[in-house]
Amino acid sequence: MKKQSVELSWALIFAAVSLLWMILERLAGLHDTNIHKHAVFTNLFAIPAVAVYVFALLYKRKFSYNGIMSYRQGLVSGIIITAFVVLFSPLVQLISLQLISPEYLQNMADYAVSSGTMSAAESAGYFSLKSYVLQSLAGAAIMGVLTSLIVALFTRRRAR
Repeated sequence: MKKQSVELSWALIFAAVSLLWMILERLAGLHDTNIHKHAVFTNLFAIPAVAVYVFALLYKRKFSYNGIMSYRQGLVSGIIITAFVVLFSPLVQLISLQLISPEYLQNMADYAVSSGTMSAAESAGYFSLKSYVLQSLAGAAIMGVLTSLIVALFTRRRAR
């Protein structure tokens, strides 16, 4: 575990950023009064999410590889971060949906029905804790690997 302490630390930072983002969304009314804008603004989370990976791989390059890091080393580090993020994602969802914004799922379900996007039955199934936990597991894995593939390309550095 000592070998992956850098990745674990950055995965914890990612989890904290995720929780902070949920707090900001709630404060902005995206979970109730401005719920109609949620789909647009929630996608902006990609910016801090990618930034965490960039900072993580730059940190890894500087402190673990003495400023020189291959694409493969960066990719492996990014994938390890992703594995930890995936492990933490159910807990992040629980904290987000039970403590930070306990009315979010019901509000989203009601909005989906009132906007004609889903039927009541579809909405109830989709906007549930179980569904969101499963979506977070899949989303964290897919987006983490894709982000790692790209960020490792830009953070690699060869010896001069």
